[in-house]
Amino acid sequence: MKFFIDTANLAEIQEANDLGILDGVTTNPSLMAKEGITGHENVINHYKAICEIVDGPISAEVIATDYAGILAEGEALAALHPNIVVKVPMIRDGIKAIKYFTEQGIKTNCTLIFSAGQALLAAKAGATYVSPFVGRLDDISTDGVELISQIRLIFDNYGYETQILAASVRHPMHILKCAEIGSDVMTGPLSAITALLNHPLTDIGLAKFLADHQKAAKTA
Repeated sequence: MKFFIDTANLAEIQEANDLGILDGVTTNPSLMAKEGITGHENVINHYKAICEIVDGPISAEVIATDYAGILAEGEALAALHPNIVVKVPMIRDGIKAIKYFTEQGIKTNCTLIFSAGQALLAAKAGATYVSPFVGRLDDISTDGVELISQIRLIFDNYGYETQILAASVRHPMHILKCAEIGSDVMTGPLSAITALLNHPLTDIGLAKFLADHQKAAKTA
């Protein structure tokens, strides 16, 4: 399972990368705004800065919602760096654009997916990734992890190479459940990733090992 971090914060991206398990980054306009990154030139420069930190797929989202606009933005983003993946919304013109990008050899991430049918359409159009939003489905009392399971079954039935990117991951149990089901990628905050490090028995065991070492050192 690949681990992406869902943020535009360069310090968090660097920390996750330094941990040695980071495979890529996903961003969106909301995350950019959260970091105070506004204006076209600043956003473009920020994408470039991310690409300098992480040697892996970097999802950069288009703002346009019309076919011509998505193509123009997507081609410009793809030209920034070989690792850029053009993030396209799950809308009619988005699917058309994904088909075009696929034919041009441009990698895509179809975002804002909330049903297996949407994921199937994106896969048929040739999307590199589909991003079902696990956490947002949970927010409306729908099983987000079950959606990952449905998509996995459909993709395996027909041999689609599109990768399932579990998005809107909120906590470590989301990560583990998506891993059990067979999601190809997860993307979430640094806190969800680092939470996998923690277990109370590890803390207790380490404390005991260190205490025993101290005792041995005193009697030596």
